[in-house]
This record gives sequence, structure tokens and C-alpha cells, in this order.
Amino acid sequence: MSLSVLSPSAPIVLIGAGKMGGALLTGWLAGGLDPKAVVVVDPNPPAETLDLLAKHGIAHAASAPGGVTARVLLLAVKPQMMGAALPAVRDLIGPGTVTVSIAAGTTIATLETALGGAIVRTMPNTPAQVGRGMTGAFANPAVTEADRALVGALLAAVGEVGWVENEGLIDTVTAVSGSGPAYVFLLVETLAAAGVAAGFTPELAARFARQTIVGAGELLNQSPLPADTLRKNVTSPAGTTAAALDVLMAADGLEPLMVRAVAAAKRRAEELAG
Repeated sequence: MSLSVLSPSAPIVLIGAGKMGGALLTGWLAGGLDPKAVVVVDPNPPAETLDLLAKHGIAHAASAPGGVTARVLLLAVKPQMMGAALPAVRDLIGPGTVTVSIAAGTTIATLETALGGAIVRTMPNTPAQVGRGMTGAFANPAVTEADRALVGALLAAVGEVGWVENEGLIDTVTAVSGSGPAYVFLLVETLAAAGVAAGFTPELAARFARQTIVGAGELLNQSPLPADTLRKNVTSPAGTTAAALDVLMAADGLEPLMVRAVAAAKRRAEELAG
């Protein structure tokens, strides 16, 4: 769906313009959203967001403006601020509003109690800041097909979107893709440390490790082949890569470690959601 369905009379109201809110706004504007069709509410936007607002002539307010009914109300505030934010935005909701939350741990039930109506709960990740995000989304029964298409277009402005049909799977989304970038960054750190142990200087090890992960990620992005095929393409029988993979793919290697890590993250997400 085109973002042109949003207009000054049926705008998207963005509550919170920090890193993730700002990334979304950047993607929407790059995707053709009319700057007059967005209302930004944030008492203290970061400098980069202020520059973006100034560039496009978008005003921002410290609190929810009166006389505005949102077509999309997007909540991009920190989870610990949600309790104060929800009552303050209730008047922005009309019969045709769909509310979208990107706050970790805030359940559909909490949002329904506070706001009612059509609600989509999402979990994006930080690569959205460079247009390479992965966002999981779950819709309550009040969300229409038109709502889903519009929300999907808004989220797709910063990467890919995957809809789940069970809200509990949002905790899995959190554990896999929400926290996942940290796992990749740790891989860079550990690969660099291994390079130092094998003789590199720390600076050279960091350079080799970083670019290896960046390059492999871009190859994965551009190739139609699945990851296991790309792995096999690198691996010559009885070669150096095979020797390393014998360690990483052992019974106590990377896969069981990652399974435990994702399970721990999911348990914590469930605890935070109450």
C-alpha cells in the first residue's frame, strides 16, 4: 500500500522520535510520505531528528496536540514510559485509528485496556537505522486488512516485516531478531580476539573481523542461495574452513550454544511482559 493514503486530515502521529522513531520517520519520508501527513510528539528529540524535522518543515510538539485524530498512532517510547504515555494519547484515537507499538514487553492486552480499538504490536531491530531492519508484527482482531497493509508499508520502509499469528511469538522475535544484532556484534568481537590470539595486532584483527562479517552479510543479502549452501561453497573438503567448522559444528559447538542463548532471551522477554 502507498503511504499516500496518509494525509494532513488522516495523519500518522509518531509518539517518540528517538533512534528507532527517527529511523522510521527517515524511512517514511524517503518512501514518499507527505511531510504534512506526519505529526511528531517528543519533548526532546535528538539533534539528528531535529535536523530531519527542519529539513522537511515538520513541527514537533512536546505533548499530544488537540484536535488531531490519527489514522496511525505509532508508539515509539521506551517501555518504562508507556504507562504515562498511554493516557496522554487517548484523545488522538478515532474509529479509524490503528495503534502500533514498538515497545518491548507491552502486551496487546495492556494496549487494549488503555486505548481499545485496532492494535498492532511490533518488535523491530536496530538495523532499521540503516534501512536493513527486521520487524515482527502481531495484530489484534480489530485490525482490518487495510490497516495491516498500511502498517506493513510503514514498517517495510526500514527493512523487512514478518507477521506472526500468535502474540507469544513476539517474544521469539525479540530473542532472534530483536536481540540478534548483538549476537552478530559479539561474533565480530570474538573473531577479532581469535585473530589476536593467532598473531594479528588488535587493530588489524578488528579490521579483518568487521569486514568479514559485513561482506558475508552483504553476500547473504544479495544471493538467492540459503545460508547452508553459501557455507558449503566456502568449505573445501579437508581444507582450512572444514577444520574450523569441525569445531563450530561439534555437538557442543555453536548451534546448541545459540539455542540456549535464544531460549534465555525469550524467557527474559516473557518475564518482562508479565
